[in-house]
Parts: sequence; C-alpha cells; structure tokens
Amino acid sequence: MMRTSFGERVTDWAVSGFLWGFRILIILIVVLGTFLTIRAGKYTSEQWIDFVVSGISQGSIYALIALGYTMVYGILRMINFAHGEIFMTGAFGGYFLATWLTGIGFMDKYPAIGFISAILFAMLISALIAMLVERIAYRPLRGAPRLVPLISAIGASFFLQYTFRGFFGPGVYAYPRIKALDGDWAIFGVEILKVKIIVIVAALLMMAILYYIVMFTKMGKAMRAVSENKDVAALMGIDVNRIIVTTFALGAAMAGAAGVLYSLIFRQVGFFMGFTPGIKAFTAAVLGGIGNIPGAMVGGLVLGILESVGPALFLESVGIDRPYQLKDAIAYIMLVMILLFRPSGILGERISKKA
Repeated sequence: MMRTSFGERVTDWAVSGFLWGFRILIILIVVLGTFLTIRAGKYTSEQWIDFVVSGISQGSIYALIALGYTMVYGILRMINFAHGEIFMTGAFGGYFLATWLTGIGFMDKYPAIGFISAILFAMLISALIAMLVERIAYRPLRGAPRLVPLISAIGASFFLQYTFRGFFGPGVYAYPRIKALDGDWAIFGVEILKVKIIVIVAALLMMAILYYIVMFTKMGKAMRAVSENKDVAALMGIDVNRIIVTTFALGAAMAGAAGVLYSLIFRQVGFFMGFTPGIKAFTAAVLGGIGNIPGAMVGGLVLGILESVGPALFLESVGIDRPYQLKDAIAYIMLVMILLFRPSGILGERISKKA
C-alpha cells in the first residue's frame, strides 16, 4: 500500500480549503446582497414580479432544451453537445415559415394558427436533423469508449453551425413581429408582456405532453426499459435502435419548439445562437439531475429565475457595477456550486445499476 507524502497531503488540504472558501464566499455574497437589496427597497413589488415572470419565461426555454440533453443521457449515457445547434435549426425553420406566413398576411389574420404552425414546423425540422445526426455521427460509435462519441458530438455541433452559416450567412435575422402578441395583459393588477405569458404557457404545455409520453405510454415504457438495460430490453422484444432514434427525435422536437419561443422573446435568429442557450440548458439539466426528466424541467426554471432575479437581488447592493452583465456568470457559478454541494442535482441523477 502506497503512503501519501506530506506534500500531497498539503496539496489536498489546500485544494479542499480553496473549495470551501469559494463556497463560503458565494454564500456570503448571496446572503449579504439579498439583505442589502431588500433593506434598500429600490425595487417595487411589481418590478420583482416582472423579474420572476421574465425568469420563468427564460427558464421554461432552458427546460425545453435541457430535456433533450437529459433524455439522450438517460438512454446512451452521453452528452449530445450538438443539441444547442439542433435548437438553432428549429429557430431557423420557425423563422422562415413565420416570415412567409407574415408576408402573405396569414400571421396577422390567424395568429394562433400561424404561431402553432411555426412551432410544429420547427419541431419537425429539428427532429429530422437530430435523427440524421444520430444515424451518421453517433450510431456507428455506440460501442466505442465514451470520449469518442463526445468528440463526434462536438464535431457535429461545428458542422451544423457552419453549414447554416454557409447557407444563410453570418448575419442575424430579425424574427417577424406577431402583432397579436404586442402589448401587455393585466394579471392581478400587474402588467405582464403577452409574449412572456404565451411562452410560459406553451412551454409548460409541451413539457406536460412529453412527461405524459414518457411516463404513461407504451413508447415511454420502452424508453425507460432501454434506459435501464439495453440488452434485457432487446431480449424482451424492444427495438433498441428505434427507441434511441425516437428519444433523439422527441428531445430535438422540444428544442425546436424552444427555438421559436426564444426567437419570440429576443427577435433574433443566427447561426451561432445555439451555443449560449445550449450551455445553459446543459447547466439546467445538471442542476436538476442529469437523466431525470422532471429534474431538467425544474433545473431550467430555477436557472431562469436566478438569472433574472439574481443580478438585482445578489449583486447590485454589494457594489458591483452593471450587475446584469454578469447574469451569464450566474449560470456557470450555479453549475460549479451544484457540482460542489450536490453532484447528483436537485432531484437526483437517474442512472441504471449497470451504469
């Protein structure tokens, strides 16, 4: 048995001390910033409600994207880093259909049908591209060491990015305006943008449909069986390849719908738009518990609310200038903190015994 040297022990103590110091520093900033902000009373209750609603709308988009990460991980134990670009392809699909419908006047005359059509078309485009990526980039490497599919996923991500850049250019497209979504709705005396409410309702509805499919349908039972043990599932007569393709398609469809909802809020579509939301959605999946579908939903909502409320609540009162420029940093700090305090996530990571 090898004995640990004094230098190695000192190094371990130093690393452990640094990590605990980092944890304590973050907690102090959060507690002190929250106390000072609440005491200062700078924001009204209506403004805090607006922050929360904005966070829920943003978080619901993260949750939809995170479902693709967590479903693929649950089946294949791999992180599909091309998923952010699948989200981007859906946004482009919805953009082109919405632009055409707006040009012929259909979107203004029948906004609900036009909006639903854009979402369905985006879901279809994303699902088809995800199935193609799975067939070309992942299936031939299914028995390879885990690092190999990961490298293939990164390559697929770059391929999709620069393919779309080649076809549609490096510029940013302005998403067409849907006049029916302009303005506010008064809810309990608080004015809230219509588009935020529509995004929240649409995202929650799609998450509920996906949860029903996974938990209460024959296909969902087969997906859960493959997630537990592919070999046993195959012996029971389940077509493993078909289940894996279906998992990719369902996760990609959610990401495609998220692309349309994201574009409604930010009104921009570009070839590089999938990178940051993709990383944040992965953070949300880890936050909720990678491989756990309800965890991905909860993680996305929590992350969105923290991004929206956090800068004003935690940072503004501790002397940080322009705290909203650090909202992206909050997402990555959350990822580090959850890995330090609870690596399995809020609801726990679902991993089969064999894994």
